[in-house]
Amino acid sequence: MPARPVYLDYNATTPCDPEVVKAMLPFFSENFGNASSRDHAYGWSADEAVAFSRKKVAGLVGGNTSDMFFTSGATEALNLALKSLMTSRKKHIITSPLEHEAVLNTCEYLQGEGLRVSYLNVDEDGNHDLEELENNIRPDTAAIVMMYANNETGNINPVAAIGRIAEKRGIPLICDATQAVGKIRVDVVKDHIDCLVFSSHKIYGPKGVGVLYMNKEFRKGMIPLIHGGQHEKGIRSGTLNVPGIVGFGKAAALAARYMDEEARRLEALRTILEQKLCALGGVRVNGNLQNRLPHVSNMGITGIEGENFVLSLAMDLAVSRGSACSGNVHSPSHVLRAMGRTPEEAGNSIRISLGRFTTEQEVIFAAETIAGRIRNRREKQLQGQPEV
Repeated sequence: MPARPVYLDYNATTPCDPEVVKAMLPFFSENFGNASSRDHAYGWSADEAVAFSRKKVAGLVGGNTSDMFFTSGATEALNLALKSLMTSRKKHIITSPLEHEAVLNTCEYLQGEGLRVSYLNVDEDGNHDLEELENNIRPDTAAIVMMYANNETGNINPVAAIGRIAEKRGIPLICDATQAVGKIRVDVVKDHIDCLVFSSHKIYGPKGVGVLYMNKEFRKGMIPLIHGGQHEKGIRSGTLNVPGIVGFGKAAALAARYMDEEARRLEALRTILEQKLCALGGVRVNGNLQNRLPHVSNMGITGIEGENFVLSLAMDLAVSRGSACSGNVHSPSHVLRAMGRTPEEAGNSIRISLGRFTTEQEVIFAAETIAGRIRNRREKQLQGQPEV
């Protein structure tokens, strides 16, 4: 047994890279100035650091620095983007039932404010039909909202194709790229994305910092959620979190440098994990196996109950049943239910997500530990013993 549980929940959050921490430290007690203080060197230094970090964050997704707005995280950024649609004359949104709760719950709120929302169908692998998407577009469609990659299954959506459809019809595409950025190449221009959000803590940066990319056309209708001192061009008022933004910038630079190498390594480790567990029988990998993030595996396992099973592993492994952002942790995954899984099938699924600091030894240990627990559970069931 390891001294601490092996961490395999990188989709929930990532540890700060040591280089990120090193970059941040001076901005807590030495270069501690307010980036909006224009009259002295402390403010100038902070402002320069923010500008440098904004450039690195923008570069990670192919955006212009003038189109990047820092927020407290992806959830706030999504709320800013989606609630700005209330100012539009058009009152219809197209989205997917597989979206993160930050999108789904905000869309539910918008429905209460008079907007109408169409949810696309998905097949058993979590794929969308682009012809259905086109058929759902109406004269009053204000936006298409589609995540880049799913946080539970790792499925990668055909965002560039969706973006071309949206562009052709004169409709903005809002994209939650929180799980994709830093794992695969994302480019707001090539992917025809008008508005994109992602978060620092998913790419080995600090928590409490996110970014909202908006092109000039999209932000014409933007209304701020927070009013105040006109920070971030009036989009998001409040003193900038300079240490966090510096950490975000450093994390973005590291992601750009190591992304491709990490993707190859983590995909190889995931293959080891899945092969060992699927060899047991009664294990199904959920999602599109040909088009998913390289580090994520969502597996349905016959003969277990997901919540109890994950808790039984907790002394050895940190894995999850799905999104860490869902308040209702006892409900079956809405993603897997939308993909046609029964409540029982959704309930017996676990998500394993690997990361920068995952080793092959840890993956082998995880596979052996999980396999041993599965065999133990199944033997007890054959003997009529209850699952505890």
